[in-house]
Amino acid sequence: MGPFDFLKRLKKEDAGGEFIASRRPVGRFLVEEVLTVFGRETLIGMVEGVIYPGYKVKGRAVALIREIQRDRKSVDFAVDGDRVALILEGRTNAKKGDLLEVYQS
Repeated sequence: MGPFDFLKRLKKEDAGGEFIASRRPVGRFLVEEVLTVFGRETLIGMVEGVIYPGYKVKGRAVALIREIQRDRKSVDFAVDGDRVALILEGRTNAKKGDLLEVYQS
């Protein structure tokens, strides 16, 4: 490991988009509906585990969870069994019925 390895990391983030640093998923998300609101992909569905904004969702692609809403109100986290909307930064290309894994960022 050289003293300039951090530059390689910066290049990867700029070129490839999002990546996942953790190895194990902290939760799962069952997609019930996919919407596009103000140009952002929004997933509505059920949570398994605990999800916070800033975590990443992995489906066909990886996207950052920007905001979590329950009953049209922004919340700080979602727990097992909650039906919430995840407003994403990026696109996962998820479809109805998909089971997505959630990772810490």
